[in-house]
Amino acid sequence: MKLLLISNSTMPGEAYLDYPKHEIKKFLGEKPLNVVFVPYAAVTFSFDEYTRKVEERFAEIGHKVVGIHTFKDPVKAIEQAEAIVVGGGNTWQLVRMMHDKKLMNPIKERAFYGIPYIGWSAGSNVACPTLRTTNDMPIIDPMGFDCIAMIPFQINPHYLDANPEGHGGETREQRISEFIEINPDCYVVGLREGTMFKAEDGTIELIGDRSCRIFKKGQKPIELSTGDDFSFLMK
Repeated sequence: MKLLLISNSTMPGEAYLDYPKHEIKKFLGEKPLNVVFVPYAAVTFSFDEYTRKVEERFAEIGHKVVGIHTFKDPVKAIEQAEAIVVGGGNTWQLVRMMHDKKLMNPIKERAFYGIPYIGWSAGSNVACPTLRTTNDMPIIDPMGFDCIAMIPFQINPHYLDANPEGHGGETREQRISEFIEINPDCYVVGLREGTMFKAEDGTIELIGDRSCRIFKKGQKPIELSTGDDFSFLMK
């Protein structure tokens, strides 16, 4: 499989998808590709609007984007895609629509045969075995928590080390600790903003200037950075 799993689309003060666009270009290569974009995580704006934003950025790096919602047969669109991109937004909405459209297995099959997959935020969440490490409010019944499971571990995107000043609720680390207590065999990676994982042919690496935090029941959380060995996550 060839995966690029990005924590967030946009850094403060930057244009949409600006910081990851060069990594996306390297990941997809120089040959122009027909990219199928899945905008289903959008809730308060239209799929057309979302697709236009992504289309503009990908055009800068030489690739054509078409929204999956414009196809009569979404499964066939995935089967014919040269690359698959799943955008962020609300993970619960995204998973519900992916289940409704029966897209989970077709995407996994295409990725298995080497079709590049890119996701950010919710799009990274759905590459995991389950959506249950998302930060999003469960605004809709997802009709099942299972996701594509292209990787064997969980990602928590937008990971924060502490709560904002004045906020008295649980920290992200406390929430993840609850998850691993119930799911003791699963690693969870707190993927900080401005970072991403690239996985290809069974190998995985972290890209970005910040470390990530890795959790597993019975083990003290660890910090790993670019250049460190992440292979244990893929076993």
